[in-house]
Amino acid sequence: MKFTALLLLLLSPFVALCQEPMAQHYKIYNTAKQRIATADDIINDLNKVDVLFFGEEHNDSTGHYLESLLFKKLADKYPGKAALSLEMFQTDCQTVLNEYLAGFIREKNLITEGRAWQNYKDYRPMVELAKTAHIPVVAANAPTRYTNMVTRMGLSSLGQLDAKAKAWLAPLPIDTATGPYYEKFVTVMGGHSAMGTMKIYQSQNLWDATMGWNIAQFLQAHEGYKVFQVNGGFHSEEKLGTAAQLKKYIPKVRVMNIAVYADESFDNPDWAKFAKMGDYVILTDPKLPKTF
Repeated sequence: MKFTALLLLLLSPFVALCQEPMAQHYKIYNTAKQRIATADDIINDLNKVDVLFFGEEHNDSTGHYLESLLFKKLADKYPGKAALSLEMFQTDCQTVLNEYLAGFIREKNLITEGRAWQNYKDYRPMVELAKTAHIPVVAANAPTRYTNMVTRMGLSSLGQLDAKAKAWLAPLPIDTATGPYYEKFVTVMGGHSAMGTMKIYQSQNLWDATMGWNIAQFLQAHEGYKVFQVNGGFHSEEKLGTAAQLKKYIPKVRVMNIAVYADESFDNPDWAKFAKMGDYVILTDPKLPKTF
């Protein structure tokens, strides 16, 4: 008996490593407490949170592993009260997504008729978990044809759409107030001269507002649910973008955000550099292969 106990003690680090094979490829930091954290710490912080934003880099293999891990942990902790919301599906494909989750249609139909992203394999584990566990999934994003329309013709052009088309978008008019998010967007675009007109910023706001609106609509219809929202990092860094638009629709909504980066400083992070980006910052090993 003593030998068995000793053997288990010696093997426990290796058992933990087998359970978390990717653990050495990411570091999680709690910006408020200024200390290293774990995936379980994030989930334990959700007791007073309605929406957890996961801001990814779309081709980060470790990031995709982590979003699946966190979604599984969230679903396990809040059975019957968990939901997934994805930038990767557009609102006019919600019916197709629902039909797949219900088992009515095949995956190939979801991918083609639901206009799944080319790297759908990266999000498939979450969708399959939702299907198996009967977890609702929100197709949160605005249809691309309408964001393209705004980029070409401005937000006012959306007023010409019929009622059915408008129902796939956040209520008009869309708030495009300038401020920190605008300045951040201009910087990313390479400056005012590179950005050109305000139309491209307006399309970004339509994108954000529609995702925020769809999350808000879900929460208002599903009291007590925890929503795991997955989107590109820019949409939720500093709780701007989609997170800020959601706050406009439900001012009292409780939000927590994760910002994830495959950063060259992974081996020796300067956490202060990332402190304002999220409640939790995750750095992943940039040397690992990208998913595309």
